[in-house]
Amino acid sequence: MKVLENYINGSWSASKENNYRDVINPATQEVLGRVPYGTHTATDVANAVEAASQAFKAWSQVPVMKRVQPLYKLKQLLEEHAEDIARTITTECGKTLAESRGELQRAIENVEVACGTPMLIQSEFSENIAGGIDEFMIRQPLGVCACIAPFNFPGMIPFWFLPYAIACGNTFILKPSEKVPLTMTKVFGLLEQIDLPKGVISLVHGGKETVDALLDHPEVRAISFVGSSNIARYIYSRAAANGKRVQAQGGAKNPVVILPDADIDMSVQIIADSVYGCAGQRCLAASNIITVGDNGNIKDALYESAKNRKTGFGLDEKMEMGPVISMESRVRVESLIDKAIHEGGKVLLDGRNAKIDGFEQGNFIRPTILEGLPLQGETVRTEIFGPVMSLIELNTVDEALDFINNGQYGNMACLFTSSGANARKFRSLANAGNIGINIGVAAPMAQFPFSGWKESFFGDLHGQGRHAIEFFTQTKIVVERWPKEWSRKF
Repeated sequence: MKVLENYINGSWSASKENNYRDVINPATQEVLGRVPYGTHTATDVANAVEAASQAFKAWSQVPVMKRVQPLYKLKQLLEEHAEDIARTITTECGKTLAESRGELQRAIENVEVACGTPMLIQSEFSENIAGGIDEFMIRQPLGVCACIAPFNFPGMIPFWFLPYAIACGNTFILKPSEKVPLTMTKVFGLLEQIDLPKGVISLVHGGKETVDALLDHPEVRAISFVGSSNIARYIYSRAAANGKRVQAQGGAKNPVVILPDADIDMSVQIIADSVYGCAGQRCLAASNIITVGDNGNIKDALYESAKNRKTGFGLDEKMEMGPVISMESRVRVESLIDKAIHEGGKVLLDGRNAKIDGFEQGNFIRPTILEGLPLQGETVRTEIFGPVMSLIELNTVDEALDFINNGQYGNMACLFTSSGANARKFRSLANAGNIGINIGVAAPMAQFPFSGWKESFFGDLHGQGRHAIEFFTQTKIVVERWPKEWSRKF
């Protein structure tokens, strides 16, 4: 059984921690490896920060054109090993192979955009801002930066941050989720091959103790995080209290509105993919499906699409949905379905107690549909993070917007319609950071920031694109005068 090691100062080394946690295949319950997990991982963090701090001194002075050269090689290596990495994602995370391949493609796109850092990092210059005085702004790296990554996209989310951080001249420490550490362990095996100086990148395993050590270490200058809103708030508060720059992406309860003039067949397929893709374990999964003026056709079509979704082990190419990440997650999701019933809701399609032939011990929940939920109840406001659709009937677009804007989250909101006027109104007034029009997963491409509002994001600058460049650099203003009489001396 593989015992995972850290990657610090350019080499693999055993953790100082003697306690370990099993890494479990969520479809089979097979133990895939063991990851360090305990209080002594703080020593690992200290060692990684020390190496990163030393490496920063030289790396920050490397010209940006040279800093991006290893990223071109990384892109090639990721493409060459894409299938192997995708199978690792599916094995430890549970999603289907198609989903894992798509995730890795998004990671590669971020590497591509980060290769453009020489242009993105350029700044501003004003000549003769006053008589004989020039003023300009330059961007310089922060220092040691760290990422605390989630379980649901182990191959993609670290790349919202890592390539931009190092292209900007920072050094970078990654703490992958202890539930899915194998993917980034494999990726760091590729990162070894791109000729980065020792200490520029590090991989440190662990749990809360590792996280707190990163949040508290005085030489860690910036923290990037993706996870639930409760943890995002904790990360933001503790890191900011220690003077760090923070971007903390939180949870969501994403609404999707379907108008009567929408293309029903297209909309239903897209919405079902959004709700049930990755077993609902993504921060852009549709959750509250709001029908406006439905005569029953939309509900019936959603039911048929969900009922026929093939659920099973993600390595089987025929499967359309895999398991949730853990038995604890399965219990939590099923308990929230129970709560919905207690609140007065009805189960139109029940995915509880699912048994998949050959994978009876897996953490499977089949697609589920709830209806009749009270709009002020807890279920319509709680992020379920599982394959559960809540159907809500409203009368107008304005009612739908009021419902959306009164929610605590603001990650994504989508509208399905053929009306340009309603689409324009929705994109203008919906209080969410990512808006989809006839799109079920409004995931920004790598050149755009992955936005998020309200309790879906804590911070100012998001991951990806130009926001990432701004997050991983600090600005310096230079005001400069060269009197003529000084020039005559030379």
